Amino acid sequence: MTLKTLLMGAIALTALAPAAFAASHEGERGRDGEVKIIYWQAPSILNPYLSGGTKDLEASSLVIEPLGRYDETGALVPFLAQEIPTVENGGVAEDLKSITWKLKEGLMWSDGTPVTSADIKFTAEYCMHPEGGCAQGSKYDGVTSVDIVDDLTVTVNFSDAKPNPYGPFMGAQAPIIQAAQFAECLGAKAPECTEANFNPIGTGPFMVTDFRPNDVIQMVANPNFRDPNKPAFASLTFKGGGDATAAGRAVMETGEYDYAWNMQLAPDVLAKMAEGGKGLPISAFGTLVERIEMNMTNPSADLPEGERSTVMHPHPFLSDFNVRKALSMAIDRPLLVEVGYGQAGRPTCNLVPAPALYASDNTECLTQDLEGAKALLEEAGYTDSDGDGIREKDGVKLSVLYQTSTNAVRQDFQALIKDWWNQIGVEVELRNLDASVFFGGDPGSPDTFQKFYADVEMYANNFDGTDPQSYLSAYRCGNEPKPSSQWQGENINRFCNAEYDELLDELSRTGELSKRGEIAKRLNDIITKETMTIVPLVDRGRVSAASTTLGGVVLNTWDSELWNAADWYRIKE
Repeated sequence: MTLKTLLMGAIALTALAPAAFAASHEGERGRDGEVKIIYWQAPSILNPYLSGGTKDLEASSLVIEPLGRYDETGALVPFLAQEIPTVENGGVAEDLKSITWKLKEGLMWSDGTPVTSADIKFTAEYCMHPEGGCAQGSKYDGVTSVDIVDDLTVTVNFSDAKPNPYGPFMGAQAPIIQAAQFAECLGAKAPECTEANFNPIGTGPFMVTDFRPNDVIQMVANPNFRDPNKPAFASLTFKGGGDATAAGRAVMETGEYDYAWNMQLAPDVLAKMAEGGKGLPISAFGTLVERIEMNMTNPSADLPEGERSTVMHPHPFLSDFNVRKALSMAIDRPLLVEVGYGQAGRPTCNLVPAPALYASDNTECLTQDLEGAKALLEEAGYTDSDGDGIREKDGVKLSVLYQTSTNAVRQDFQALIKDWWNQIGVEVELRNLDASVFFGGDPGSPDTFQKFYADVEMYANNFDGTDPQSYLSAYRCGNEPKPSSQWQGENINRFCNAEYDELLDELSRTGELSKRGEIAKRLNDIITKETMTIVPLVDRGRVSAASTTLGGVVLNTWDSELWNAADWYRIKE
Protein backbone atom coordinates (compact mmCIF):
# COMPACT_ATOMS: atom_id res chain seq x y z
CA MET A 1 0.00 0.00 0.00
CA THR A 2 1.23 3.51 -0.78
CA LEU A 3 0.57 6.62 1.25
CA LYS A 4 -1.19 7.97 -1.82
CA THR A 5 -3.64 5.07 -1.50
CA LEU A 6 -4.01 5.88 2.19
CA LEU A 7 -4.78 9.51 1.37
CA MET A 8 -7.46 8.40 -1.09
CA GLY A 9 -9.11 6.39 1.64
CA ALA A 10 -8.60 8.82 4.50
CA ILE A 11 -11.93 10.51 3.93
CA ALA A 12 -13.66 7.28 4.97
CA LEU A 13 -12.12 7.62 8.40
CA THR A 14 -13.35 11.18 8.81
CA ALA A 15 -16.92 10.00 8.30
CA LEU A 16 -16.71 8.65 11.83
CA ALA A 17 -15.99 12.11 13.23
CA PRO A 18 -19.58 13.22 14.03
CA ALA A 19 -20.09 10.36 16.47
CA ALA A 20 -16.85 11.15 18.24
CA PHE A 21 -17.84 14.77 18.65
CA ALA A 22 -21.50 14.33 19.58
CA ALA A 23 -22.24 15.76 23.00
CA SER A 24 -24.27 13.55 25.32
CA HIS A 25 -26.29 16.51 26.59
CA GLU A 26 -27.49 19.23 24.25
CA GLY A 27 -28.75 22.55 25.48
CA GLU A 28 -27.95 26.21 25.84
CA ARG A 29 -24.35 27.40 25.68
CA GLY A 30 -22.93 28.00 29.16
CA ARG A 31 -25.61 25.95 30.90
CA ASP A 32 -23.17 24.09 33.19
CA GLY A 33 -21.41 27.00 34.86
CA GLU A 34 -17.66 26.72 35.45
CA VAL A 35 -15.12 24.01 34.60
CA LYS A 36 -11.75 24.02 36.32
CA ILE A 37 -8.54 22.60 34.85
CA ILE A 38 -5.19 22.29 36.58
CA TYR A 39 -1.82 21.83 34.89
CA TRP A 40 1.06 21.62 37.34
CA GLN A 41 3.25 23.00 34.56
CA ALA A 42 1.84 26.50 34.25
CA PRO A 43 1.43 28.05 30.79
CA SER A 44 3.68 31.04 30.15
CA ILE A 45 2.37 31.99 26.70
CA LEU A 46 -0.67 31.18 24.56
CA ASN A 47 1.13 31.09 21.23
CA PRO A 48 2.40 27.59 20.38
CA TYR A 49 4.51 29.03 17.57
CA LEU A 50 6.72 30.65 20.22
CA SER A 51 6.94 27.73 22.64
CA GLY A 52 7.61 24.04 22.34
CA GLY A 53 6.14 23.42 25.79
CA THR A 54 3.19 21.03 25.86
CA LYS A 55 1.47 23.04 28.59
CA ASP A 56 1.51 26.17 26.39
CA LEU A 57 0.34 24.26 23.33
CA GLU A 58 -2.56 22.64 25.17
CA ALA A 59 -3.75 25.77 26.94
CA SER A 60 -3.76 27.67 23.65
CA SER A 61 -5.72 24.85 21.97
CA LEU A 62 -8.80 25.96 23.90
CA VAL A 63 -8.65 29.27 22.03
CA ILE A 64 -6.95 28.83 18.65
CA GLU A 65 -7.59 25.86 16.38
CA PRO A 66 -6.16 24.16 13.28
CA LEU A 67 -7.97 23.25 10.10
CA GLY A 68 -7.96 19.61 11.13
CA ARG A 69 -7.09 17.48 14.14
CA TYR A 70 -6.30 13.89 15.00
CA ASP A 71 -8.92 12.08 17.04
CA GLU A 72 -8.29 9.57 19.84
CA THR A 73 -7.61 6.81 17.28
CA GLY A 74 -5.17 8.92 15.26
CA ALA A 75 -7.67 9.46 12.42
CA LEU A 76 -7.78 12.85 10.69
CA VAL A 77 -10.93 14.87 11.43
CA PRO A 78 -11.93 18.33 10.16
CA PHE A 79 -12.24 21.25 12.58
CA LEU A 80 -12.16 24.60 10.78
CA ALA A 81 -12.02 22.87 7.41
CA GLN A 82 -15.07 21.50 5.63
CA GLU A 83 -13.34 18.17 5.13
CA ILE A 84 -9.92 16.55 5.19
CA PRO A 85 -8.41 16.92 1.70
CA THR A 86 -7.49 13.63 0.01
CA VAL A 87 -6.54 12.49 -3.46
CA GLU A 88 -9.98 10.93 -3.81
CA ASN A 89 -11.93 14.10 -3.07
CA GLY A 90 -9.58 16.24 -5.14
CA GLY A 91 -8.09 18.10 -2.20
CA VAL A 92 -4.64 16.55 -2.68
CA ALA A 93 -3.12 16.82 -6.14
CA GLU A 94 -2.40 13.61 -8.05
CA ASP A 95 1.31 14.49 -8.09
CA LEU A 96 1.16 15.05 -4.29
CA LYS A 97 2.77 18.48 -4.68
CA SER A 98 -0.13 20.50 -3.31
CA ILE A 99 -3.05 20.29 -0.92
CA THR A 100 -6.15 22.51 -1.03
CA TRP A 101 -8.03 23.34 2.15
CA LYS A 102 -11.51 24.88 2.29
CA LEU A 103 -12.84 26.61 5.40
CA LYS A 104 -16.32 25.98 6.72
CA GLU A 105 -18.69 28.76 5.83
CA GLY A 106 -19.63 31.36 8.39
CA LEU A 107 -16.69 30.90 10.76
CA MET A 108 -16.10 33.87 13.03
CA TRP A 109 -13.22 34.93 15.21
CA SER A 110 -14.13 35.54 18.83
CA ASP A 111 -14.11 39.30 18.10
CA GLY A 112 -16.92 38.80 15.57
CA THR A 113 -14.90 39.21 12.38
CA PRO A 114 -14.92 36.53 9.66
CA VAL A 115 -12.23 33.87 9.36
CA THR A 116 -10.83 33.89 5.81
CA SER A 117 -8.17 32.28 3.70
CA ALA A 118 -6.00 35.36 4.34
CA ASP A 119 -5.66 34.20 7.95
CA ILE A 120 -4.43 30.79 6.79
CA LYS A 121 -1.89 32.30 4.42
CA PHE A 122 -0.69 34.71 7.10
CA THR A 123 -0.22 31.90 9.60
CA ALA A 124 2.20 30.18 7.24
CA GLU A 125 4.08 33.44 6.62
CA TYR A 126 4.30 34.00 10.37
CA CYS A 127 5.83 30.61 11.14
CA MET A 128 8.03 30.47 8.03
CA HIS A 129 9.57 33.91 8.56
CA PRO A 130 13.36 33.37 8.67
CA GLU A 131 13.83 35.64 11.70
CA GLY A 132 10.84 34.38 13.66
CA GLY A 133 12.32 31.28 15.27
CA CYS A 134 9.02 29.41 14.93
CA ALA A 135 8.91 26.54 17.42
CA GLN A 136 6.79 24.50 14.98
CA GLY A 137 8.84 25.20 11.87
CA SER A 138 9.10 21.56 10.83
CA LYS A 139 5.34 21.56 10.25
CA TYR A 140 6.00 23.78 7.22
CA ASP A 141 8.97 21.80 5.89
CA GLY A 142 8.98 21.86 2.07
CA VAL A 143 6.27 24.51 1.70
CA THR A 144 7.02 26.88 -1.19
CA SER A 145 3.86 28.97 -1.06
CA VAL A 146 0.33 29.24 0.25
CA ASP A 147 -1.94 30.61 -2.47
CA ILE A 148 -5.36 32.12 -1.85
CA VAL A 149 -7.97 30.63 -4.19
CA ASP A 150 -10.96 32.50 -2.76
CA ASP A 151 -12.09 33.83 0.62
CA LEU A 152 -12.47 30.32 2.03
CA THR A 153 -9.88 28.35 0.08
CA VAL A 154 -6.09 28.07 0.02
CA THR A 155 -3.67 25.80 -1.80
CA VAL A 156 -0.44 24.81 -0.08
CA ASN A 157 2.34 24.08 -2.56
CA PHE A 158 5.35 21.89 -1.84
CA SER A 159 8.78 21.84 -3.46
CA ASP A 160 8.51 18.08 -4.06
CA ALA A 161 5.82 15.45 -3.92
CA LYS A 162 4.57 15.34 -0.33
CA PRO A 163 3.14 11.91 0.46
CA ASN A 164 2.15 13.19 3.88
CA PRO A 165 0.86 16.74 3.23
CA TYR A 166 -0.75 17.12 6.65
CA GLY A 167 1.93 19.24 8.29
CA PRO A 168 0.69 22.82 7.87
CA PHE A 169 -2.52 23.72 9.73
CA MET A 170 -3.03 20.20 11.08
CA GLY A 171 -3.08 19.33 14.78
CA ALA A 172 -2.64 21.44 17.90
CA GLN A 173 0.92 22.35 16.95
CA ALA A 174 -0.20 24.26 13.84
CA PRO A 175 -3.31 26.35 14.60
CA ILE A 176 -4.60 29.30 12.59
CA ILE A 177 -3.90 32.74 14.04
CA GLN A 178 -5.72 35.94 13.14
CA ALA A 179 -3.85 37.99 10.54
CA ALA A 180 -5.24 41.28 11.84
CA GLN A 181 -4.09 40.66 15.40
CA PHE A 182 -0.58 39.41 14.51
CA ALA A 183 0.07 41.68 11.50
CA GLU A 184 2.84 43.62 13.26
CA CYS A 185 4.36 40.51 14.86
CA LEU A 186 6.36 38.97 12.03
CA GLY A 187 9.95 37.82 12.36
CA ALA A 188 12.06 39.19 15.22
CA LYS A 189 9.06 41.20 16.46
CA ALA A 190 7.11 38.03 17.31
CA PRO A 191 8.16 37.76 20.99
CA GLU A 192 7.45 41.46 21.54
CA CYS A 193 3.71 41.15 20.80
CA THR A 194 2.67 40.49 24.38
CA GLU A 195 -1.04 41.21 23.96
CA ALA A 196 -1.40 38.87 20.98
CA ASN A 197 0.75 36.16 22.54
CA PHE A 198 -1.10 36.26 25.86
CA ASN A 199 -4.65 36.95 24.60
CA PRO A 200 -5.00 35.48 21.11
CA ILE A 201 -8.26 36.06 19.29
CA GLY A 202 -9.45 32.60 18.34
CA THR A 203 -12.12 30.32 16.94
CA GLY A 204 -12.10 27.80 19.79
CA PRO A 205 -14.81 27.19 22.39
CA PHE A 206 -13.28 29.63 24.88
CA MET A 207 -11.74 33.09 24.87
CA VAL A 208 -9.27 34.61 27.31
CA THR A 209 -10.42 37.29 29.76
CA ASP A 210 -7.34 37.32 32.00
CA PHE A 211 -3.95 35.65 31.65
CA ARG A 212 -1.36 35.71 34.39
CA PRO A 213 1.73 33.94 33.01
CA ASN A 214 2.93 30.99 35.08
CA ASP A 215 -0.19 31.21 37.24
CA VAL A 216 -3.81 31.24 36.11
CA ILE A 217 -5.89 31.84 32.98
CA GLN A 218 -9.52 32.92 33.09
CA MET A 219 -11.68 32.15 30.07
CA VAL A 220 -15.31 32.45 29.08
CA ALA A 221 -17.36 30.72 26.41
CA ASN A 222 -16.69 32.14 22.95
CA PRO A 223 -19.97 33.87 21.94
CA ASN A 224 -19.08 33.35 18.28
CA PHE A 225 -18.24 29.65 18.49
CA ARG A 226 -19.58 27.80 15.46
CA ASP A 227 -21.91 25.51 17.45
CA PRO A 228 -24.56 27.58 19.28
CA ASN A 229 -25.03 24.85 21.90
CA LYS A 230 -21.35 24.63 22.84
CA PRO A 231 -19.43 24.85 25.04
CA ALA A 232 -21.61 23.67 27.90
CA PHE A 233 -19.50 25.64 30.35
CA ALA A 234 -19.89 29.41 30.64
CA SER A 235 -16.42 29.90 32.10
CA LEU A 236 -13.16 28.04 32.47
CA THR A 237 -10.39 28.44 35.03
CA PHE A 238 -7.01 27.10 33.98
CA LYS A 239 -4.72 26.92 37.02
CA GLY A 240 -1.01 26.36 36.57
CA GLY A 241 1.84 25.58 38.90
CA GLY A 242 2.43 23.43 41.94
CA ASP A 243 3.23 19.80 41.38
CA ALA A 244 1.64 16.64 40.02
CA THR A 245 0.76 15.39 43.51
CA ALA A 246 -1.23 18.49 44.40
CA ALA A 247 -2.92 18.49 40.99
CA GLY A 248 -3.99 14.86 41.34
CA ARG A 249 -5.37 15.43 44.80
CA ALA A 250 -7.29 18.49 43.64
CA VAL A 251 -9.28 16.28 41.24
CA MET A 252 -9.39 12.82 42.81
CA GLU A 253 -9.45 13.61 46.55
CA THR A 254 -10.89 17.07 47.14
CA GLY A 255 -12.87 17.59 43.92
CA GLU A 256 -11.69 21.21 43.74
CA TYR A 257 -10.81 20.81 40.06
CA ASP A 258 -12.39 18.86 37.21
CA TYR A 259 -9.38 17.87 35.16
CA ALA A 260 -5.68 17.41 35.93
CA TRP A 261 -3.06 16.85 33.25
CA ASN A 262 0.05 14.70 33.22
CA MET A 263 -0.15 12.74 36.44
CA GLN A 264 3.56 11.96 36.47
CA LEU A 265 3.27 10.03 39.72
CA ALA A 266 4.22 6.61 41.03
CA PRO A 267 1.49 3.98 40.49
CA ASP A 268 0.82 3.45 44.20
CA VAL A 269 0.35 7.19 44.69
CA LEU A 270 -2.25 7.34 41.90
CA ALA A 271 -4.13 4.35 43.30
CA LYS A 272 -4.28 5.92 46.76
CA MET A 273 -5.58 9.21 45.34
CA ALA A 274 -8.33 7.42 43.40
CA GLU A 275 -9.67 6.10 46.71
CA GLY A 276 -10.82 9.69 47.38
CA GLY A 277 -13.78 9.01 45.10
CA LYS A 278 -13.96 12.45 43.49
CA GLY A 279 -12.15 11.51 40.26
CA LEU A 280 -10.33 8.78 38.42
CA PRO A 281 -7.05 8.50 36.50
CA ILE A 282 -7.38 7.99 32.75
CA SER A 283 -4.53 6.75 30.58
CA ALA A 284 -3.48 5.73 27.08
CA PHE A 285 -0.21 5.08 25.26
CA GLY A 286 0.93 7.20 22.35
CA THR A 287 4.37 8.55 21.45
CA LEU A 288 5.41 10.33 24.65
CA VAL A 289 9.05 9.46 25.42
CA GLU A 290 10.97 10.54 28.50
CA ARG A 291 14.54 10.97 27.32
CA ILE A 292 17.90 12.58 27.97
CA GLU A 293 19.21 15.04 25.41
CA MET A 294 22.99 15.28 25.10
CA ASN A 295 24.25 18.80 24.44
CA MET A 296 26.55 18.63 21.41
CA THR A 297 27.69 22.20 22.09
CA ASN A 298 29.52 23.86 24.96
CA PRO A 299 27.21 25.47 27.57
CA SER A 300 30.07 26.95 29.63
CA ALA A 301 29.34 30.27 31.30
CA ASP A 302 32.92 31.24 30.42
CA LEU A 303 31.80 31.76 26.82
CA PRO A 304 30.15 34.98 25.66
CA GLU A 305 26.37 34.94 26.05
CA GLY A 306 25.72 34.73 22.32
CA GLU A 307 28.08 31.78 21.91
CA ARG A 308 27.05 29.45 24.75
CA SER A 309 25.30 26.29 23.54
CA THR A 310 25.78 27.21 19.88
CA VAL A 311 27.42 25.28 17.07
CA MET A 312 30.39 27.64 17.28
CA HIS A 313 31.75 25.60 20.20
CA PRO A 314 31.55 21.77 20.31
CA HIS A 315 31.07 20.18 23.71
CA PRO A 316 34.40 19.35 25.36
CA PHE A 317 33.55 15.67 25.97
CA LEU A 318 29.95 14.91 24.95
CA SER A 319 31.13 15.37 21.36
CA ASP A 320 32.79 11.98 21.92
CA PHE A 321 30.44 9.13 20.99
CA ASN A 322 32.11 6.83 23.52
CA VAL A 323 31.13 9.12 26.40
CA ARG A 324 27.52 9.35 25.23
CA LYS A 325 27.31 5.59 24.79
CA ALA A 326 28.81 4.91 28.21
CA LEU A 327 26.29 7.23 29.86
CA SER A 328 23.47 5.36 28.14
CA MET A 329 24.87 1.91 29.01
CA ALA A 330 24.97 2.82 32.70
CA ILE A 331 21.18 3.37 32.93
CA ASP A 332 18.79 0.70 34.20
CA ARG A 333 15.64 1.58 32.24
CA PRO A 334 13.40 -1.22 33.59
CA LEU A 335 14.11 0.02 37.12
CA LEU A 336 13.20 3.57 36.10
CA VAL A 337 9.87 2.30 34.81
CA GLU A 338 9.24 0.33 38.00
CA VAL A 339 10.03 3.31 40.22
CA GLY A 340 8.31 5.99 38.18
CA TYR A 341 5.45 4.59 36.13
CA GLY A 342 4.59 0.94 36.71
CA GLN A 343 2.12 -0.25 34.07
CA ALA A 344 1.90 3.29 32.70
CA GLY A 345 5.45 3.06 31.33
CA ARG A 346 7.61 0.84 29.15
CA PRO A 347 11.41 0.95 28.84
CA THR A 348 12.44 2.05 25.37
CA CYS A 349 15.47 2.73 23.21
CA ASN A 350 13.41 4.64 20.63
CA LEU A 351 12.48 8.27 20.20
CA VAL A 352 9.57 7.06 18.05
CA PRO A 353 7.98 4.15 19.98
CA ALA A 354 4.75 3.96 17.95
CA PRO A 355 2.89 3.28 15.71
CA ALA A 356 4.40 -0.15 14.99
CA LEU A 357 5.06 0.77 11.36
CA TYR A 358 7.61 3.38 12.48
CA ALA A 359 8.96 1.75 15.66
CA SER A 360 12.50 0.34 15.40
CA ASP A 361 13.30 -3.04 16.93
CA ASN A 362 16.24 -1.41 18.71
CA THR A 363 16.48 -3.04 22.15
CA GLU A 364 20.22 -2.82 22.80
CA CYS A 365 19.89 -0.24 25.57
CA LEU A 366 17.42 -2.21 27.68
CA THR A 367 20.10 -4.09 29.65
CA GLN A 368 22.21 -2.03 32.02
CA ASP A 369 25.97 -2.62 31.66
CA LEU A 370 28.01 -0.67 34.21
CA GLU A 371 31.18 -2.68 33.69
CA GLY A 372 30.91 -2.31 29.94
CA ALA A 373 30.46 1.44 30.34
CA LYS A 374 33.59 1.65 32.49
CA ALA A 375 35.58 -0.37 29.98
CA LEU A 376 34.41 1.80 27.10
CA LEU A 377 35.51 4.97 28.86
CA GLU A 378 38.84 3.37 29.76
CA GLU A 379 39.48 2.35 26.16
CA ALA A 380 38.60 5.87 25.01
CA GLY A 381 41.30 7.30 27.28
CA TYR A 382 39.14 8.59 30.14
CA THR A 383 40.86 7.56 33.37
CA ASP A 384 40.82 8.57 37.02
CA SER A 385 44.42 9.79 37.19
CA ASP A 386 44.26 11.47 40.61
CA GLY A 387 42.07 9.00 42.49
CA ASP A 388 39.15 11.40 43.11
CA GLY A 389 36.67 9.05 41.44
CA ILE A 390 36.20 11.28 38.41
CA ARG A 391 37.55 10.28 35.01
CA GLU A 392 39.38 12.80 32.87
CA LYS A 393 41.18 13.10 29.56
CA ASP A 394 43.57 15.80 28.44
CA GLY A 395 42.80 17.73 31.58
CA VAL A 396 39.04 17.72 31.00
CA LYS A 397 37.01 16.04 33.75
CA LEU A 398 33.82 14.11 33.03
CA SER A 399 31.64 16.46 35.05
CA VAL A 400 28.08 17.08 33.90
CA LEU A 401 25.29 19.44 34.85
CA TYR A 402 22.07 17.43 34.53
CA GLN A 403 18.88 19.50 34.43
CA THR A 404 15.16 18.85 34.19
CA SER A 405 11.87 20.26 35.42
CA THR A 406 10.75 20.05 39.04
CA ASN A 407 8.71 16.88 39.48
CA ALA A 408 8.91 14.03 41.99
CA VAL A 409 9.34 11.29 39.38
CA ARG A 410 11.97 13.26 37.48
CA GLN A 411 13.92 13.96 40.65
CA ASP A 412 13.80 10.22 41.46
CA PHE A 413 15.18 9.54 37.99
CA GLN A 414 17.90 12.15 38.48
CA ALA A 415 18.99 10.58 41.77
CA LEU A 416 19.18 7.08 40.30
CA ILE A 417 20.99 8.15 37.14
CA LYS A 418 23.43 10.30 39.10
CA ASP A 419 24.37 7.27 41.19
CA TRP A 420 24.89 5.09 38.11
CA TRP A 421 26.99 7.75 36.41
CA ASN A 422 29.03 8.24 39.58
CA GLN A 423 29.75 4.51 39.54
CA ILE A 424 31.38 4.76 36.10
CA GLY A 425 33.48 7.79 37.08
CA VAL A 426 31.30 10.73 36.01
CA GLU A 427 30.70 13.63 38.36
CA VAL A 428 27.10 14.88 38.29
CA GLU A 429 25.51 18.10 39.47
CA LEU A 430 21.71 18.04 39.52
CA ARG A 431 19.49 21.00 38.78
CA ASN A 432 15.71 21.10 38.60
CA LEU A 433 13.82 24.12 37.34
CA ASP A 434 10.23 25.24 37.64
CA ALA A 435 8.42 23.65 34.70
CA SER A 436 6.76 26.92 33.73
CA VAL A 437 10.18 28.47 33.22
CA PHE A 438 11.96 25.40 31.82
CA PHE A 439 9.33 24.88 29.11
CA GLY A 440 8.40 28.55 28.78
CA GLY A 441 10.49 29.56 25.77
CA ASP A 442 11.29 33.06 27.09
CA PRO A 443 14.32 34.15 25.00
CA GLY A 444 15.50 36.29 27.91
CA SER A 445 15.62 33.43 30.41
CA PRO A 446 18.81 31.36 30.88
CA ASP A 447 16.78 28.42 32.21
CA THR A 448 14.74 27.22 29.22
CA PHE A 449 15.20 23.77 27.76
CA GLN A 450 15.71 25.40 24.36
CA LYS A 451 18.64 27.51 25.56
CA PHE A 452 20.15 24.34 27.14
CA TYR A 453 22.74 25.87 29.46
CA ALA A 454 23.57 22.42 30.82
CA ASP A 455 25.38 19.31 29.62
CA VAL A 456 22.38 16.99 29.61
CA GLU A 457 18.68 17.59 30.16
CA MET A 458 15.67 15.34 30.57
CA TYR A 459 12.08 15.85 29.45
CA ALA A 460 9.38 14.28 27.29
CA ASN A 461 7.37 15.36 24.28
CA ASN A 462 5.53 13.76 21.40
CA PHE A 463 4.10 14.52 17.97
CA ASP A 464 0.69 15.19 16.50
CA GLY A 465 -0.92 12.33 14.62
CA THR A 466 0.60 8.99 13.70
CA ASP A 467 3.23 10.01 11.15
CA PRO A 468 6.61 11.05 12.65
CA GLN A 469 8.00 12.96 9.65
CA SER A 470 7.65 16.45 11.13
CA TYR A 471 8.88 15.22 14.52
CA LEU A 472 12.01 13.65 13.07
CA SER A 473 12.56 16.72 10.88
CA ALA A 474 13.12 18.73 14.05
CA TYR A 475 16.69 17.41 14.14
CA ARG A 476 17.65 18.75 10.74
CA CYS A 477 20.86 20.79 10.57
CA GLY A 478 20.07 24.45 11.19
CA ASN A 479 16.96 23.87 13.29
CA GLU A 480 18.83 24.43 16.53
CA PRO A 481 17.80 27.23 18.93
CA LYS A 482 20.21 30.16 18.63
CA PRO A 483 20.30 33.91 19.23
CA SER A 484 19.27 34.69 15.65
CA SER A 485 16.10 32.58 16.09
CA GLN A 486 15.18 34.15 19.44
CA TRP A 487 16.43 30.89 20.99
CA GLN A 488 13.53 29.04 19.39
CA GLY A 489 14.01 25.84 17.41
CA GLU A 490 13.38 22.13 17.76
CA ASN A 491 16.86 20.67 17.35
CA ILE A 492 17.47 20.88 21.07
CA ASN A 493 20.82 19.05 21.26
CA ARG A 494 22.26 20.88 18.22
CA PHE A 495 22.65 17.64 16.24
CA CYS A 496 23.79 17.85 12.60
CA ASN A 497 24.29 14.86 10.31
CA ALA A 498 24.36 14.94 6.49
CA GLU A 499 23.06 11.38 6.11
CA TYR A 500 20.19 12.17 8.47
CA ASP A 501 19.19 15.24 6.43
CA GLU A 502 19.33 13.25 3.18
CA LEU A 503 17.06 10.60 4.67
CA LEU A 504 14.60 13.29 5.76
CA ASP A 505 14.44 14.47 2.16
CA GLU A 506 13.92 10.89 0.99
CA LEU A 507 11.14 10.38 3.56
CA SER A 508 9.36 13.49 2.32
CA ARG A 509 9.32 12.03 -1.22
CA THR A 510 8.37 8.45 -0.32
CA GLY A 511 4.78 7.30 -0.58
CA GLU A 512 4.98 3.53 -0.08
CA LEU A 513 4.11 2.94 3.57
CA SER A 514 6.51 0.09 4.31
CA LYS A 515 9.35 2.12 2.79
CA ARG A 516 8.38 5.14 4.88
CA GLY A 517 8.54 2.89 7.91
CA GLU A 518 12.03 1.72 7.00
CA ILE A 519 13.31 5.26 6.56
CA ALA A 520 11.74 6.46 9.81
CA LYS A 521 13.29 3.57 11.71
CA ARG A 522 16.67 4.39 10.18
CA LEU A 523 16.32 8.04 11.23
CA ASN A 524 15.36 6.95 14.73
CA ASP A 525 18.37 4.65 14.95
CA ILE A 526 20.81 7.32 13.79
CA ILE A 527 19.96 9.67 16.63
CA THR A 528 19.32 7.09 19.36
CA LYS A 529 21.69 4.21 18.57
CA GLU A 530 24.39 5.22 16.10
CA THR A 531 25.09 8.67 17.52
CA MET A 532 23.25 8.50 20.87
CA THR A 533 22.67 12.23 20.90
CA ILE A 534 19.26 11.35 22.31
CA VAL A 535 19.04 8.72 25.05
CA PRO A 536 15.44 7.44 25.36
CA LEU A 537 14.40 6.15 28.76
CA VAL A 538 10.66 5.47 29.07
CA ASP A 539 7.75 5.18 26.65
CA ARG A 540 5.26 6.93 28.90
CA GLY A 541 1.57 6.32 28.87
CA ARG A 542 -0.37 9.57 29.10
CA VAL A 543 -2.03 9.67 32.53
CA SER A 544 -4.42 12.40 33.56
CA ALA A 545 -7.32 12.64 36.00
CA ALA A 546 -10.96 13.59 35.45
CA SER A 547 -13.75 14.34 37.89
CA THR A 548 -16.53 11.80 38.15
CA THR A 549 -18.93 14.65 37.33
CA LEU A 550 -17.16 15.70 34.12
CA GLY A 551 -18.68 14.18 31.00
CA GLY A 552 -17.47 14.07 27.41
CA VAL A 553 -13.75 13.66 28.16
CA VAL A 554 -11.95 11.58 25.51
CA LEU A 555 -8.24 11.19 26.26
CA ASN A 556 -6.25 11.78 23.10
CA THR A 557 -2.54 10.95 22.83
CA TRP A 558 -2.29 12.08 19.18
CA ASP A 559 -3.28 15.74 19.65
CA SER A 560 -3.96 18.15 22.50
CA GLU A 561 -5.58 16.48 25.51
CA LEU A 562 -8.08 19.34 25.47
CA TRP A 563 -8.95 18.71 21.81
CA ASN A 564 -12.68 18.17 22.46
CA ALA A 565 -13.23 20.54 25.40
CA ALA A 566 -16.18 21.98 23.47
CA ASP A 567 -17.94 18.66 24.11
CA TRP A 568 -17.35 18.53 27.87
CA TYR A 569 -20.37 18.89 30.15
CA ARG A 570 -21.39 18.46 33.76
CA ILE A 571 -22.95 15.13 34.68
CA LYS A 572 -26.07 15.79 36.68
CA GLU A 573 -26.98 13.51 39.54
